[in-house]
Amino acid sequence: MIEVENLRKEYGSLVAVDDVSFAAGDGSIFGLLGPNGAGKSTTIGCISSLLPPTSGAVRVGGHDVSAGPAARAGLGVVPQELAVYEELSARENLAFWGRCYGLTGPDLGRRVDEVLELVGLADRASDPLKEYSGGMKRRLNFACGIVHRPAVLLLDEPTVGVDPQSRVRLLDLVRGQADAGTCVLYTTHYMDEAEGLCDRLAIMDHGRLIAQGTLEELRAQTGQRDLLRLAGSFDASTARGALEQIDGVELMQLEADGLTLSLGDASHKLSVVLGALAAAGGEVRETTLTRPSLETLFIKLTGRELRE
Repeated sequence: MIEVENLRKEYGSLVAVDDVSFAAGDGSIFGLLGPNGAGKSTTIGCISSLLPPTSGAVRVGGHDVSAGPAARAGLGVVPQELAVYEELSARENLAFWGRCYGLTGPDLGRRVDEVLELVGLADRASDPLKEYSGGMKRRLNFACGIVHRPAVLLLDEPTVGVDPQSRVRLLDLVRGQADAGTCVLYTTHYMDEAEGLCDRLAIMDHGRLIAQGTLEELRAQTGQRDLLRLAGSFDASTARGALEQIDGVELMQLEADGLTLSLGDASHKLSVVLGALAAAGGEVRETTLTRPSLETLFIKLTGRELRE
């Protein structure tokens, strides 16, 4: 549903996006991550046709975004900045955006009611937005992006600055869109959100894609290894000898009542490790597997310095 090929965007001598390529399919959530200034918002601007690419191609639903309105018709955008009108009610905001996308008459009214119920604002639909909390405005911002049933939904940090309850509701709404078949492109600085939501991930920095894939593929690409801690009873010399026979296993710590191993793809090697230790006379009473988080991978790829 989204195809980005060799996308480049220049502002004079500044290259904001440099040879970026990725694809996202229907019913999936694709996470586009990166520090401030990495090029994420510029990429979204090109996908939504708000910004013309300097070179490269962007297609939405098979339509080139630069060729006309066909790509935009099936596109929903939820920007980081609130795109709602304070002087209108929630119902009026949704009706306005629905009409912009061609909804009219009874179909518009039914869809506005559906979306208000979906985002939990039906009981406040006629209230002025000045009486809304920040979380309620965020949910309305999301609602305006889906009122026309888009096939592709671009979400630019949709949960920034919201209360925990609204954040949980918004994340449920994102999952619901993907479950209904919508292709979702998701940007966020909250790594736990991306790790829990996204089927595939791409990490940008300085305008370029530096890694992309599933979380497991990113772990493999960055050489991040799992930590396996085993509690029990072990003979140091026989346990060490048994573990040294297993390819890719590094013994980090060994004591009589426990040991710690570093290894890749630990979940698939666990049975081999346990079998080797049992054959060496060891007794395992408890196992703890710690996997590298997305935040760990992100910091390794992009560095620790602050970006403004």
